[in-house]
Amino acid sequence: QVHLVESGGGSVQSGGSLKLSCAASGYTSSNYCMAWFRRAPGKEREGVATISNSGYTTYANSVRGRFTISQDNTKNTLFLQMNSLKPEDTAMYYCAARTWGGCINVYDQRYDDWGQGTQVTVSS
Repeated sequence: QVHLVESGGGSVQSGGSLKLSCAASGYTSSNYCMAWFRRAPGKEREGVATISNSGYTTYANSVRGRFTISQDNTKNTLFLQMNSLKPEDTAMYYCAARTWGGCINVYDQRYDDWGQGTQVTVSS
Protein backbone atom coordinates (compact mmCIF):
# COMPACT_ATOMS: atom_id res chain seq x y z
CA GLN A 1 0.00 0.00 0.00
CA VAL A 2 1.56 3.29 -1.15
CA HIS A 3 1.25 6.12 1.31
CA LEU A 4 2.25 9.79 0.88
CA VAL A 5 2.21 12.24 3.77
CA GLU A 6 2.98 15.93 3.34
CA SER A 7 4.20 18.27 6.05
CA GLY A 8 5.83 21.65 6.45
CA GLY A 9 3.03 23.98 5.39
CA GLY A 10 2.20 27.11 7.31
CA SER A 11 1.69 30.85 7.16
CA VAL A 12 4.44 33.23 6.12
CA GLN A 13 4.75 36.79 4.94
CA SER A 14 5.51 37.71 1.36
CA GLY A 15 9.19 37.14 0.63
CA GLY A 16 9.49 34.38 3.20
CA SER A 17 10.43 30.73 2.80
CA LEU A 18 8.97 27.34 3.60
CA LYS A 19 10.17 23.80 3.00
CA LEU A 20 7.59 21.12 2.34
CA SER A 21 8.25 17.42 2.87
CA CYS A 22 6.48 14.36 1.55
CA ALA A 23 7.21 11.04 3.22
CA ALA A 24 6.65 8.08 0.89
CA SER A 25 6.18 4.51 1.95
CA GLY A 26 5.17 1.28 0.25
CA TYR A 27 7.13 1.80 -2.96
CA THR A 28 9.14 -1.09 -4.38
CA SER A 29 10.02 0.29 -7.81
CA SER A 30 13.24 2.19 -8.52
CA ASN A 31 11.66 3.82 -11.59
CA TYR A 32 9.29 6.61 -10.60
CA CYS A 33 8.19 10.17 -11.02
CA MET A 34 7.24 12.34 -8.06
CA ALA A 35 5.68 15.75 -8.21
CA TRP A 36 4.26 18.67 -6.28
CA PHE A 37 0.89 20.14 -7.21
CA ARG A 38 -1.14 22.93 -5.70
CA ARG A 39 -4.72 24.10 -5.71
CA ALA A 40 -5.67 27.63 -4.76
CA PRO A 41 -9.24 28.47 -3.69
CA GLY A 42 -11.46 28.75 -6.73
CA LYS A 43 -8.76 27.56 -9.11
CA GLU A 44 -7.86 24.31 -10.78
CA ARG A 45 -5.06 22.11 -9.53
CA GLU A 46 -1.76 22.96 -11.18
CA GLY A 47 1.59 21.26 -11.37
CA VAL A 48 4.46 22.95 -9.56
CA ALA A 49 7.48 20.71 -10.04
CA THR A 50 8.46 17.15 -10.90
CA ILE A 51 11.50 14.98 -10.22
CA SER A 52 12.40 11.59 -11.65
CA ASN A 53 14.35 8.78 -10.06
CA SER A 54 17.39 10.02 -12.03
CA GLY A 55 17.02 13.50 -10.53
CA TYR A 56 15.72 15.23 -13.65
CA THR A 57 13.49 18.14 -12.65
CA THR A 58 10.86 20.33 -14.30
CA TYR A 59 9.18 23.45 -12.96
CA ALA A 60 6.18 25.59 -13.66
CA ASN A 61 7.15 28.98 -15.09
CA SER A 62 5.51 30.70 -12.13
CA VAL A 63 7.89 29.11 -9.61
CA ARG A 64 11.09 28.57 -11.60
CA GLY A 65 14.01 30.21 -9.83
CA ARG A 66 12.14 30.43 -6.52
CA PHE A 67 11.21 26.81 -5.76
CA THR A 68 13.48 23.77 -5.71
CA ILE A 69 12.30 20.16 -5.76
CA SER A 70 14.62 17.52 -4.33
CA GLN A 71 14.57 14.04 -2.84
CA ASP A 72 16.32 12.00 -0.21
CA ASN A 73 16.22 8.46 -1.52
CA THR A 74 17.64 6.97 1.64
CA LYS A 75 14.70 8.34 3.61
CA ASN A 76 12.10 8.08 0.83
CA THR A 77 11.29 11.74 1.21
CA LEU A 78 10.41 14.39 -1.34
CA PHE A 79 11.03 18.08 -0.64
CA LEU A 80 9.94 21.42 -2.03
CA GLN A 81 12.01 24.40 -0.92
CA MET A 82 10.00 27.54 -1.53
CA ASN A 83 11.76 30.91 -1.41
CA SER A 84 10.61 34.44 -2.20
CA LEU A 85 7.04 33.40 -1.57
CA LYS A 86 4.24 35.54 -2.98
CA PRO A 87 0.57 35.82 -1.97
CA GLU A 88 -0.32 34.05 -5.23
CA ASP A 89 1.54 30.98 -3.96
CA THR A 90 -1.19 30.52 -1.35
CA ALA A 91 -2.71 27.08 -1.93
CA MET A 92 -3.04 23.54 -0.69
CA TYR A 93 0.08 21.70 -1.80
CA TYR A 94 0.00 18.00 -2.66
CA CYS A 95 2.68 15.48 -3.51
CA ALA A 96 2.00 12.77 -6.07
CA ALA A 97 3.84 9.73 -7.39
CA ARG A 98 3.73 7.03 -10.03
CA THR A 99 6.00 4.17 -11.11
CA TRP A 100 5.35 4.27 -14.85
CA GLY A 101 6.06 6.58 -17.75
CA GLY A 102 8.76 8.68 -16.12
CA CYS A 103 8.33 12.41 -15.68
CA ILE A 104 7.01 14.39 -18.65
CA ASN A 105 6.24 17.93 -17.47
CA VAL A 106 4.25 19.79 -14.82
CA TYR A 107 1.10 19.75 -16.96
CA ASP A 108 0.80 15.96 -16.79
CA GLN A 109 -1.49 15.06 -13.86
CA ARG A 110 -1.69 11.32 -14.40
CA TYR A 111 -0.44 10.08 -11.04
CA ASP A 112 -1.56 7.01 -9.16
CA ASP A 113 -0.88 8.13 -5.61
CA TRP A 114 -1.61 11.42 -3.89
CA GLY A 115 -1.08 12.81 -0.42
CA GLN A 116 -3.69 14.61 1.64
CA GLY A 117 -2.08 18.01 1.22
CA THR A 118 -0.52 20.71 3.37
CA GLN A 119 -1.72 24.32 3.41
CA VAL A 120 0.58 27.19 2.50
CA THR A 121 -0.62 30.73 3.16
CA VAL A 122 1.40 33.78 2.13
CA SER A 123 0.29 37.18 3.38
CA SER A 124 1.24 40.49 1.81
